[in-house]
Amino acid sequence: MAQPWKKKTCYWMKAMLLALWFSGIHVLADAAAAVSKEQNQLRFSKEGQFKILQVADMHFGDGKSTPCLDVLPNQMRGCSDLNTSAFIHRMIQAEKPHLIVFTGDNIFGFNATDAVASLNAAFAPALSSNIPWAAVLGNHDQQSTLSREGVMKYIVGMKHSLSQLNPPGVNIIDGFGNYNLEVSGVGGSSLHNKSVLNLYFLDSGDYSTVPSISVYGWIKPSQQFWFQRTSKKLRRAYMSNPEGQKSAAPGLAYFHIPLPECARFDSSNFTGVKQEGISSASVNSGFFTTMVEAGDVKAAFTGHDHLNDFCGELLGIHLCYAGGFGYHAYGKAGWARRARVVLATLEEREKGGWGEVKSIKTWKRLDDKHLTVIDAQVLWSKTSAGSR
Repeated sequence: MAQPWKKKTCYWMKAMLLALWFSGIHVLADAAAAVSKEQNQLRFSKEGQFKILQVADMHFGDGKSTPCLDVLPNQMRGCSDLNTSAFIHRMIQAEKPHLIVFTGDNIFGFNATDAVASLNAAFAPALSSNIPWAAVLGNHDQQSTLSREGVMKYIVGMKHSLSQLNPPGVNIIDGFGNYNLEVSGVGGSSLHNKSVLNLYFLDSGDYSTVPSISVYGWIKPSQQFWFQRTSKKLRRAYMSNPEGQKSAAPGLAYFHIPLPECARFDSSNFTGVKQEGISSASVNSGFFTTMVEAGDVKAAFTGHDHLNDFCGELLGIHLCYAGGFGYHAYGKAGWARRARVVLATLEEREKGGWGEVKSIKTWKRLDDKHLTVIDAQVLWSKTSAGSR
C-alpha cells in the first residue's frame, strides 16, 4: 500500500540517511529480554508487556533502482525501496517491538531480479535490529527466481527468523509457512512455563488452481484441521496443572489474504478506513467460523488490500488490516504508508508478580515526520470478555 510523505524531498533524503545509520544498531534491550536465546522462546518483558510490529506488503524489488509508486510528484525524485527500509528502521526505533511480523508480499517477484538478494534487502532492517521476526507469504513472493516453497525455506533460515516451513510432524498440509509461536509469561513468574499468548501463522495461498474458482487462494481444510488441533492442544496445556488456568490463553492470527467476512464491515462498525474492495478468495473456506469455534483467537491481521487499514469486530474476533507499508506497492498519493502495532499487557497480581493477559490493544503509525499515531483501540480485555 503506497502512501506519500507530505514533506519535501530533503526530508526523504534525511530518512534514507537515517536508515543507513540505523543499519548498525545493536540488540534492543527489551527485545533481547523477550526471547530466550537457548530455546528461541518468546516471553513477556519484565514490565508485563509484549509488543508486535506488523509490516504488510513491502513489495520489495531491487532496492535503490526500484522506484516508488503512487506518491506525490515532489516525492518521486530519489524515492525507491530504500524508503521502505527507512520506514522499518524508524518504526523499530520508535516502538521497540519484541517481535516483527511480515504478513506477505514481502517482495514483488516480477520486479525482483534475484529473489535471494531481494529477500536479504527486504528483511535487512529486522536482521540488523537483532529482534526476532516471523513471516508468512503473500501472492507475489514466489514470482521471482524461487518457488513458493523455496522462498519460505530461505526465510526460515535467515538470522533471527522464527518462521517455520510447516508444523513439525504434520505430513499433509497445504501451503508453506503454517506454524504457531508461543509467548510465555514473565521470567520467574508463576506462568513462566505457560504460553499466555498464542500466535498462529497461516499461508492464505496465492492464486486459485481450480478452474471454476477465480483469482485468489484461501486457507484450506488441511490448514484448518492443523489450527483446530493446535488450538485444542494449547488450551489443554494452559488449563492443566501446574498453574492451570480457567480458560484458554488468547490468540492472534496472521495471514496475507483477508477473509470474505471483512466485506461485512462498513464505516459504522470499524475503526480506520476502507478505500477499496475486499480482495478475498471468491469462495468462503470457513476459516472464520473455525476460529470462532476454537474460541481463543481474539484478532486476525492481514494485508493484501493496501488502501484498507480498518479493524472491525465480528462475533468476538477483530479482523484487522495493517494498511500498505511498502513504497513499491500500489497506494494513494497523499495517503501515508503505515504500520500496525499490537500490545498485549499482563495483569499485575495483588501479591505482586504477573498473571494472565489483561488486554490487547492496537494502533497504527504513519510514515510522516512525526510517525503519527492513529486509531488506537482495545481489541480485547479480560474484564469484558464473555462467552460467545
